[in-house]
Amino acid sequence: MSVAGYAVGAILLASCLQASIGFGIGMLAAPIVAIVDPGLIPGTLIMLATLVTLIVTVREREHIDLTGTGWALVGRVPGTVAGALLLAALPERGLAILLAGVVLLGVVLTSAGWVPAARRRNVVLAGATSGLLGTATSIGGPPMALVWQRNSGARLRGTMSGFFLIGSVMSLVALAFTGAVDGHTLHTFAVLVPAAVAGFALSRYVNRFLDSARLRQLAIAVSAIGAAVLIVREVL
Repeated sequence: MSVAGYAVGAILLASCLQASIGFGIGMLAAPIVAIVDPGLIPGTLIMLATLVTLIVTVREREHIDLTGTGWALVGRVPGTVAGALLLAALPERGLAILLAGVVLLGVVLTSAGWVPAARRRNVVLAGATSGLLGTATSIGGPPMALVWQRNSGARLRGTMSGFFLIGSVMSLVALAFTGAVDGHTLHTFAVLVPAAVAGFALSRYVNRFLDSARLRQLAIAVSAIGAAVLIVREVL
């Protein structure tokens, strides 16, 4: 498989994961895409995540927790601004190591099964953290997954997707002001759209054989491996 093929495969599987459990496109695909072309992080991945979350939001619109989404977005605004400033200040190598570190932290927290209460304060803090990390590295899922993990099925997918749809648009606007969205990221987004749509379609069939718990475990394993490879690549 060519280098570009690995990126397409990563987007296909990551979009399937995103459509199945409400997050994961950045966590699964970012380490692989960063190895192929660091310039695509975070702009292209956030655009692809926006597309997939839009489709899922339309599908699960009746199950969205509007109150929880609203409080999470209150935190997302300052987090998004901080993430854009952090991205502008970081060198490419520093961003790659930060990205890998965020993935590994998310892996540890989700594997440990930590379940914070979904109180208003925690939801706002999770939204702010998600905005910072999502804008800087395209990986904003773990904070929201932690605080909303007591939800399940359509409610989890719908609420996560509703939050990330609006949050991703915020991130893209902030990144456009810092110059992180350009012709290269837009062109690559267009090229990878079929893979993202195919991943969404695949999720409808995969879920019949692979439940969300097993899919989540697979995502954690692949994410950890990808992050470790990225760290080794940058350090050596």
